[in-house]
Amino acid sequence: MKKIKRALISVSDKKYLKNILTILKKFKVEIISTGGTFKEIKRLKFKCIKLSNYTNFPEILEGRVKTLHPKIYGGILNIRKNKKHLKDLKKNDLKDIDLIIVNFYPFEKIIKKTTNHKKIIENIDIGGPTMVRAAAKNYNDVTILTSPHQYLSFMNQLNQNNGSTSLEFRKTMSRIAFTETAYYDSLIANYFNKISNIQFPKKKIFHYKLIEKLRYGENPHQQGAIYSLDSSINLNQLHGKQLSYNNFNDINAALTISNTLPNNTGVVIIKHANPCGVSIIKDKLKCYKSALATDPISAFGGIVLCNFKINLKLALELNKIFLEVIIAKKFDNDALQILKKKKNIRLIDSSNFRFSHDSKINLFNDILLLQNEDQIKFKTKDFKVVSKIKPNYQQMKNLIFAFNVCRYTKSNAIVLAQNESTVGIGSGQPSRIDSCKIAINKMKKFSKNHNDIVAASDAFFPFVDGIEKLVQSGISAVIQPSGSINDKDIIKFANDTNTVLVFSKTRHFRH
Repeated sequence: MKKIKRALISVSDKKYLKNILTILKKFKVEIISTGGTFKEIKRLKFKCIKLSNYTNFPEILEGRVKTLHPKIYGGILNIRKNKKHLKDLKKNDLKDIDLIIVNFYPFEKIIKKTTNHKKIIENIDIGGPTMVRAAAKNYNDVTILTSPHQYLSFMNQLNQNNGSTSLEFRKTMSRIAFTETAYYDSLIANYFNKISNIQFPKKKIFHYKLIEKLRYGENPHQQGAIYSLDSSINLNQLHGKQLSYNNFNDINAALTISNTLPNNTGVVIIKHANPCGVSIIKDKLKCYKSALATDPISAFGGIVLCNFKINLKLALELNKIFLEVIIAKKFDNDALQILKKKKNIRLIDSSNFRFSHDSKINLFNDILLLQNEDQIKFKTKDFKVVSKIKPNYQQMKNLIFAFNVCRYTKSNAIVLAQNESTVGIGSGQPSRIDSCKIAINKMKKFSKNHNDIVAASDAFFPFVDGIEKLVQSGISAVIQPSGSINDKDIIKFANDTNTVLVFSKTRHFRH
């Protein structure tokens, strides 16, 4: 146990400060403070020594230098049982500082509020992280607190141990403190990378916060958790049991696709992170029914995202099948009442969700794969018609729609579309021809009208057999990236069969 006799407090977040001061007073702890914290302590009518009086050195450089003084760091860093350290303390008239309570300038909040570089720079804390690191290093003798959330457990320590803290407690606080300084520094490093437009620095630092521990991971024997760059994920769960790892994975897939759809338009149905139905028909009910018709069997137990507010009519239709999750930009009150009748269905309001998509991350072993997110906005002028027969206006709209869905479907991917709705999706096959067969089979099984159906492929056809399979099934127009050594054969086949062929010029693998 280590008795706390002297504390230094310097906090930007002054929440629960009175509680801390009360218990320190109870155990007759001497308090040193500076700046705004000192003023607040005096306002609360507690005794406190001004730091500049303690060090006999003024705050200088407009407050940039306050705590950076040997009297502070000697008091923190000395090993209490080290005779040489004790000798140095005595020689230089230094005193032990047993408790450091510090939280940093609000750099994270500032960079969200302003782009003023000068203001941002002045909110880079120097003395705070330095004190925290010093105290954390010397956890054998010093207690470090970096958040108001730690105050209660600290107060319990003092009450239980007559004004002392246990080694285990100090060690835990030290671990958290080093995490805090690392997190803080990562924010600053990433800010400078961002303003310098450096996407892939020599050392990449991530700063994620734990949102919640999940019941389990992809399978019950795996542990799982969700982290965010922010303090929340900006998804408001209105009903249902806790979201699972797989739910979040599917929600990400749905939101990613919806982000490319017209504003307040479109329905996306996801199963195992793959789309099994997408439509952008303007009528809400027809839009959902069209998306569902693509593959109603796969939709069972999946998730539905509506890129708009759900009304009563749609809610009644959604209630007809088993769904894990329904996401929407708000719900009518009547719609909520209907949907909430199912106890376990998760209802998510995504109206406050925004994509940042700085990068896409894949991890394996100790290796990190990092890339930009695939966010190209498709326009007609970006595509090249290579067949003799040119697509009409409706065909081109459907081709662009199908290709957009295709890039969010696991490779190898084939998407069939009609009236800006999917009618067949083949995904995740090692063979592109197999993806063609799956998409065609779904079209034949679930679609009644096979006229004017177009096809999209996320990558080129290596041989004629893929496009041949599509044309034989009645496909009138195909879009694919090109780039195969057999492109000429693909074009010739399209012309020989009076098929519209468009090259997108960009590949869109999604593994």
